[in-house]
Amino acid sequence: MARIVRKRKPVEPPKTPLAALMEKHLDDLRLKNYSEYTIKGRRVHIGFFLDWAFERGITEPVEVTRTILERYQKHVFDYRKSNGEPLGFNGQHDRIVPLRVWFKWMARQHHILHNPASEIELPRTPQRLPKAVLTASEAEQVMLETDVHDVLGLRDRAILETFYSTGMRRLELASLKLWDLDLERATATIRLGKGKKDRFIPLGDRCAAWIAKYLVESRPKLVREPDDKTVFLSNVGEPFSLDHLSDLVRTYVDASGIGKRGACHLFRHTMATLMLEGGADIRFIQAMLGHADLKTTQIYTHVAIRQLQEIHRATHPAKLHRELLDKLADEDDE
Repeated sequence: MARIVRKRKPVEPPKTPLAALMEKHLDDLRLKNYSEYTIKGRRVHIGFFLDWAFERGITEPVEVTRTILERYQKHVFDYRKSNGEPLGFNGQHDRIVPLRVWFKWMARQHHILHNPASEIELPRTPQRLPKAVLTASEAEQVMLETDVHDVLGLRDRAILETFYSTGMRRLELASLKLWDLDLERATATIRLGKGKKDRFIPLGDRCAAWIAKYLVESRPKLVREPDDKTVFLSNVGEPFSLDHLSDLVRTYVDASGIGKRGACHLFRHTMATLMLEGGADIRFIQAMLGHADLKTTQIYTHVAIRQLQEIHRATHPAKLHRELLDKLADEDDE
């Protein structure tokens, strides 16, 4: 039976030669123009390994062998969160990949003679469908939970409309600046999205109208000097943290009573699915979402069920049975 381990937040890694090499690796990522968001994630996941290694007296890079890394991978597999559940395979994957990249970097920089992680196999990650996708009526129901006559309620409506209309990531929405908006043309520029790529997307007329109303009626009451021109501001006039943004959206989804769970990404899934069901080309959805690989976008073709239902109704032999039932029902009515 796997050992139960209480979840704890990663603390500052112990000052060891391994930790020093992690810092050099992260500095190298900055020089290569990796985002601070990516670097923060690498620090957290490598930090988990540093804590585990320090507890076992492993502090030098030469002490890390393939066997040690396999033991750590087994530890990650056996790890239990505070609720007793194991890490999913995606979570396990996220903890091992940064280690493989780090040790490859150490070998290339001649900090170690060979790479002990070169033959470590990654867990296979399942191709999962989104846990929940809203229907159009459910999305509207969530929108109606906002009090648009209130300063914060109007702001929240504009935020929800933006997620629903564009499917942008929460970091992209939180980073949006006033100069990124062209409300006359109902467009927005996403600057330095995932992969440090800019993209130009439509907002939609309805979304643009709600943002315009928020900018006129709510934002002036929230802004604090100096104004850094962030579009959406928190209750204290600052840019949203990612967790705050998720909590806000989740509150409205839960309050709607639709029985589905989710937050910002729920609207990203919803936008892509509903547009595909409406006949949008998948490459347009790819451009909207900012996916580098079309394969990432194609998951939504499995969720967009309406076209498949229409083909099923038109071609499946069971339709004859339905026609027979309809005829029998008509005879009963007579």
